[in-house]
Amino acid sequence: MNLSEIIPNPSNPRHIAPEQLEKLKKSIQEFPKMMKLRPIIIDSNNVILAGNMRYKALLELGYKQVPDEYVRKADELTEDEKRRFIIADNVGFGQWDFEVLAVDWDSEELEDWGLEMPEFAPDEVFKEKELDGEIDTDNECPSCGYKW
Repeated sequence: MNLSEIIPNPSNPRHIAPEQLEKLKKSIQEFPKMMKLRPIIIDSNNVILAGNMRYKALLELGYKQVPDEYVRKADELTEDEKRRFIIADNVGFGQWDFEVLAVDWDSEELEDWGLEMPEFAPDEVFKEKELDGEIDTDNECPSCGYKW
């Protein structure tokens, strides 16, 4: 599909910081299969419902045309469903388990892939608190509020 046929959503409620856009561009270059797995979604008028930032990254990378599987048409949606989809596609329903990420994943790779890891200060985060003679091991990350 020619990227010139796609219309950026003029009411897109999301934006991307320049450094995050650079990470997205790098991700597309290093892992182009991602675009097949998470395509740009357009309506029947070719207006982007999801993937405005991927579209922008592709343009900045110099793409003029992309494989058809990089774009999916969602022309069965009503106007209300389109509005809902635009928001719902960008809402994060879950939370990251930073403890699992810290143990099982390489933090530099995670950062390269666009996930910003909180900085843990051991003296602030991992201190044990004594409550009624028992040790409380509930901890909270001071930068993100994640509890474990």
